[in-house]
Amino acid sequence: MIHIIRNSIPNLFTISNLFFGYLSIMYSAQGDYKNAAILILIGMMLDSMDGRIARMLRVDSELGKELDSLADVVTFGVAPAMMAYYSYFSEFGVAGMAISGLFPLFGAYRLARFNINAVKSSNSYFTGVPITAGGGLLTMLTLFQGKMPEIILPIAFFVICYLMVSTVKIPSLKDVPLPKYGIIVTLFLGYAIYIVFKKEQHRFPYFIYVAIPLYIAFISYQLVKIKRKSNNIPKKK
Repeated sequence: MIHIIRNSIPNLFTISNLFFGYLSIMYSAQGDYKNAAILILIGMMLDSMDGRIARMLRVDSELGKELDSLADVVTFGVAPAMMAYYSYFSEFGVAGMAISGLFPLFGAYRLARFNINAVKSSNSYFTGVPITAGGGLLTMLTLFQGKMPEIILPIAFFVICYLMVSTVKIPSLKDVPLPKYGIIVTLFLGYAIYIVFKKEQHRFPYFIYVAIPLYIAFISYQLVKIKRKSNNIPKKK
């Protein structure tokens, strides 16, 4: 029984990631892009945690890896594309539907390529922009498009699509004490904390109160883990 529970814990994080991606799509359809963006960012954190927890519990499995890829396509491929469609591309009709659909297609191809080359890949870099980073960037650009020239979003959309399937080497930053692609999450949540501090939280989506504690807990865990690792390294005489 204990073994079954241990095996299920990482998959619960992965399934939660997928579910938050689904919820993000629903909020985008309703025009609530702030909550849709927060849900994708929560998905980014959960995506960073499931693999680490599986390795920590020593319950890595092929099922978990396949489930993780499926969740990534939804949360970081379909959900950001839906945000971009409803907030910008929808005004172009059928052409807008086709264009926004390119993002999950390119992201799925990138994931498939990564999965078959995972054994050969380096720990120091990724080949092409990971779908998680691409989805996070598109989410941020979509959310703040009203504060920048309108042309930036479509240009960035196509650039990110290309970079996901390109052979550009992207530093993995695995040794940095942040979740994968944590700069995106950190900047967004830093802004959110500032809004709360200024007592203007009524302007911010309520899902931020899920994201902030989750992020703080994970960063704390990472810092403790790094400290323990450094303490275990024998000192040179």
